[in-house]
Amino acid sequence: MAKPKTSFYCQNCGAQHSKWQGQCNSCKEWNTLVEEVLEKADKQGWKSPATAAVKKIAKPLRISEIETSREERLNTNNQELDRVLGGGIVPGSLTLLGGEPGIGKSTLLLQISLNLNYKTLYVSGEESQQQIKMRAQRINPESNNCFILTETKTQNIFSQIEKLEPEIVIIDSIQTLHSDYIESGPGSISQIRECTAELIKFAKETATPVILIGHITKEGSIAGPKVLEHMVDTVLQFEGDRNHVYRILRANKNRFGSTNELGIYEMQGNGLREVSNPSEILISKNDEELSGTAIAATLEGMRPLMIEIQALVSSAVYGTPQRSATGYNAKRLNMLLAVLEKRAGFRLGAKDVFLNITGGISVDDPALDLAVVAAILSSNEDIAVPKDICLAAEVGLAGEVRPVTRIEQRILEAEKLGFSTIVVSTQSKLPKNNFIIKIQRVSKIEDVVSFLFG
Repeated sequence: MAKPKTSFYCQNCGAQHSKWQGQCNSCKEWNTLVEEVLEKADKQGWKSPATAAVKKIAKPLRISEIETSREERLNTNNQELDRVLGGGIVPGSLTLLGGEPGIGKSTLLLQISLNLNYKTLYVSGEESQQQIKMRAQRINPESNNCFILTETKTQNIFSQIEKLEPEIVIIDSIQTLHSDYIESGPGSISQIRECTAELIKFAKETATPVILIGHITKEGSIAGPKVLEHMVDTVLQFEGDRNHVYRILRANKNRFGSTNELGIYEMQGNGLREVSNPSEILISKNDEELSGTAIAATLEGMRPLMIEIQALVSSAVYGTPQRSATGYNAKRLNMLLAVLEKRAGFRLGAKDVFLNITGGISVDDPALDLAVVAAILSSNEDIAVPKDICLAAEVGLAGEVRPVTRIEQRILEAEKLGFSTIVVSTQSKLPKNNFIIKIQRVSKIEDVVSFLFG
């Protein structure tokens, strides 16, 4: 009997080594190398009926000779997911959805599979069919297109796929699958890579989209080798706090669309509700005006959002003043505080400054700068910024107010939500539209101070 072929893999980064050693040469972690059997038999893998009968050999073609046909994306009946994917699911694509335990990954994909108009196979390696049925009854008890399979062996899954011929396949989760051609246990680097490769081959040869659920590590990255994220077409991240009801869906990688889009859901007893107007959760509904808050007009992908910025400025109790930012770049906060002290004459060097973006989201848009400055000055002077005023501009190191991109979309969103005034840079190029909202142009921070606080 031939000796099985083995190799050593780093459980942290997935790097392959020919022999065991204490430290990984790639990630420099200690005691992470584990021996795994590579193959125990000749691979058969996935074979569709067409490719099994006729073995095609790929030939090089000029790019002008390649024929293309516009394939329609599959509509998921979920506007938030379609927006993040770039318009729907691409046939033959492989999508990986990651997130913390209990955040709602399985609920989201089960809800989508129950509402699809296509024949869907939901493969679960973590729950029984009865457990899935109990959860499905809360979401959508009536669905004739969703088929549930509890299986972890890829060869058995492919045999059921050939019989059922589904239009979409959902795997929950990739860490529970195992292939007969790899000796190591489920969840190991070799198994994850092999199972993903078999699913990719199946998806590309049959033009059937596959959606995978992936576990994450305690650092927040998807468990398994980093090559897993390189192999798939789309990597989605499902974020949120289990103590709050709102969830955020982001695309970390998307070969068929933008990675700037954002999907927002609300966790309810009967599943996840799509939040079509995110400003309802990002702006506090207070009747009285409070100091230290300002509204910013920002963009996430193609979607305009109105975000509330909260700031608290107080005298430093200890010798070194604190600078803390939640959802905002702390280095940029320090820069804006330096600009306020140098260019506008506000003495904030001996005061604690705390900044928070409501709703639990993180935003990198430079258009938030002016709203951050307004919120800090409002808290420092203890004067409230009127609730019907929003701001959209970048602040430079010289204290000048700079324009931001796609200002028309920001103005129209503010107008739609009932704001009376929006503060923008004098350099912003506005179209010749008759806006109902008042547009206040400013060129320096001093102009903003005089306009908001007199």
